[in-house]
Amino acid sequence: MSDVVVVDELTPEAVREAQALIDEAARVDGQPAVSEQGRLQLRGGRRRGVRHLLLWDRGELVGYGQLEDTDPVEAPAGEFVVHPDHRREGHGLALGRALLEASGRRLRVWAHGGHPAARHLARMLGLTLFRELRQMRRPLAGLDLPEPVLPPGVRLRTFVPGQDDAAWLAANAAAFAHHPEQGGMTLRDLEDREAEPWFDPKGFFLAVRGGEGGGEGEELLGFHWTKVHSAEQLGEVYVVGVTPGAQGGGLGKALTVVGLRYLARDRGLPTAMLYVDADNTAAVKVYERLGFRVHEVDLMYRTEG
Repeated sequence: MSDVVVVDELTPEAVREAQALIDEAARVDGQPAVSEQGRLQLRGGRRRGVRHLLLWDRGELVGYGQLEDTDPVEAPAGEFVVHPDHRREGHGLALGRALLEASGRRLRVWAHGGHPAARHLARMLGLTLFRELRQMRRPLAGLDLPEPVLPPGVRLRTFVPGQDDAAWLAANAAAFAHHPEQGGMTLRDLEDREAEPWFDPKGFFLAVRGGEGGGEGEELLGFHWTKVHSAEQLGEVYVVGVTPGAQGGGLGKALTVVGLRYLARDRGLPTAMLYVDADNTAAVKVYERLGFRVHEVDLMYRTEG
């Protein structure tokens, strides 16, 4: 008999079991069914607006779900996964229905990879497709990109943890005011990532004007935060942002090139990847001109209304 339990905070043992379930599913599926943010929230203790769903069957954890209700406008966002050994037993439908109930039947839910089984489950839950997030990739071997050209008065330096946190959070919020999932990052979110093994400030580039070395009067105009997936030998264009007043002058493209050259030349990685919304046609065109092509897609479904 399966049973879904909804909690605000997990015990250390439950965290370990849920992480092991996510890891095993990722090994079978080829990618995690729970996002990086979701995995950080899984093991980061109690979080405002975050709930965890545990699906047990005869004392064994066979499914995990997470519901985040922090966006002041959008419906709560959910993710869930069933252990590969316990699929086709109705557990996915049970978790999906539990997420619907926990969200007050106002739900957005990710299907990472857009697998046919996830599409079918979304239909069974009465959800409709409304967002497509593309993962794009390009080879870095023999990378031939022009020297980046920065606007007059703008210089590059790298991020200094503790010194640049507040300025970066403000610039990120301004650059992604239209995208609360990214623009709503908090100091805790940033510090969680700074504590991850992959974090390296040498690959976190800032475009600034005025001041010197983070001194008084310096203005942060844009940034390119890269990420290295060591096991997969992938370099990621983790996030590129330009503040509204600095947009339209080619700074975003220059920052993208800076990061790609770093991943190729300094880190010696064979492939670069990034995520971009399919409806962000301007960004998609920029990345296509830089040699990126669609590798796979993540789909988000939501309740009507």
